[in-house]
Amino acid sequence: MPQIFGYISGVLSVCCFVPYIWDILKHKTKPERASWLIWSVLGVIAFFSQLNKGATDSLWLTGVQTIGLVLVFLLSLKYGVGGLTKKDMLALGVAFVGLVLWKITQEATIALILVIIIDVAGSLLTISKSYKDPGSETLVTWILSGTSGLFGALAVYKLDWVLLSYPVYLWLINYIIAGALILGRRKQIKERA
Repeated sequence: MPQIFGYISGVLSVCCFVPYIWDILKHKTKPERASWLIWSVLGVIAFFSQLNKGATDSLWLTGVQTIGLVLVFLLSLKYGVGGLTKKDMLALGVAFVGLVLWKITQEATIALILVIIIDVAGSLLTISKSYKDPGSETLVTWILSGTSGLFGALAVYKLDWVLLSYPVYLWLINYIIAGALILGRRKQIKERA
């Protein structure tokens, strides 16, 4: 059964990027550059950390997510926003310090914990942007990505917090971004009324 959940997670990961990339190319979605850079680097680290710790079927989530992250980051260079504000530079600085700590420790579990902590720095930028400018994000992407994280967690074949931590984190953080979008849209509707 975990294998089926892994496949579902991978399919949802692919599906979540399709509307996002489509909306980027239509100039509707404007990805936050620093967030997507951080997420791209972290996706690579998470993938190899989980692989090193013995993940199998749950790797579909991390692998497909990482490919999508890198693709969106590359598109954000032309179509995105942000990248050099103080907030962006702070998030990138936190990410860099975390990467240095991971390199020093060379421990997969520590790397995974650092990945999640650093990911929060990138996510806060997108959460803030999503609330302030909900029209610049694609809601269905964040819902599908969060659901992909849920199925990624279900694909973990044993109760192991290291293997569960990243997919559970993706599940929660993506739903938080979706929540920020929904709240931002409601706020805009109230302001117009």
